Amino acid sequence: MTTGSNNTEPEPSESLQTFGAVLQGFREHAGLTQEELARKMRFSVHFLASVEQGRRLPPDDFVEAAEQALNAYGILRKAARKIGRQPGLAAWFRKWAGLEETAISLYTYECRLIPGTLQTEAYARTLFENRLPLFTDQEIEDRLTARQDRQRMLRERQNTAFSFILDEHMFKRCTGGAEVTRELIEQILELGSLRNVEIQVLPLSRGVHAGLNGPMMLLETPQNQWYGYIEGQETGQLISDPKTISVLQMRYAKLRSQALIPEDSASVLKQLRGAL
Repeated sequence: MTTGSNNTEPEPSESLQTFGAVLQGFREHAGLTQEELARKMRFSVHFLASVEQGRRLPPDDFVEAAEQALNAYGILRKAARKIGRQPGLAAWFRKWAGLEETAISLYTYECRLIPGTLQTEAYARTLFENRLPLFTDQEIEDRLTARQDRQRMLRERQNTAFSFILDEHMFKRCTGGAEVTRELIEQILELGSLRNVEIQVLPLSRGVHAGLNGPMMLLETPQNQWYGYIEGQETGQLISDPKTISVLQMRYAKLRSQALIPEDSASVLKQLRGAL
């Protein structure tokens, strides 16, 4: 869900917008601001705003928290079930999106494209404009807005530990050209300076490594349960089987030892930026 392909982001739909409008109506009837309701629900303000605007899928615990905070008479639960029936919103995405919103740690290894949460607008625009089947201009703008909104979690969720392992060759490809790549590297360096974000580069010199089977994501819930996510062309798979999770954790741990430490990774990124 964080790669350049967009099959993990929800398509704008009337049911999402309807749920958001109903939620906003209950909130305003209760005389609460978004900040006040978000505090009562223990969700971030930007996530609540995204749900009200119909841009984000509300996970089950969000719906339940809103029901209790607003005394919604079960209406929000019923509206959320309608979202679940919306064509094109795969079950694996709904589950992962809900898990991600409350995760206490998120691990990402990527070897194809820079993860969405680290992308600049120019880099993301390059991907969206060259995507097949083609997007309309409005679809591109909608996806850019959704991606930029999602990136806020790196700064706003300071209690969540984010780890990224990125293959060096993704920067050397210069997707979008030298200027786009330079801006991308600068943003990644800046994000990597945050206390809750760790970025490691897997150098090309590491010929054989633990990530040869492809990209992966792992997350840990507040209940200390682990889930994984892997993605292919037009498909995504949510993983909860403990044996498979154990294998992915083993591979990610090995990748961490094979990649450069964050300080050396930053040095490599600065060298790549300087060579552009």
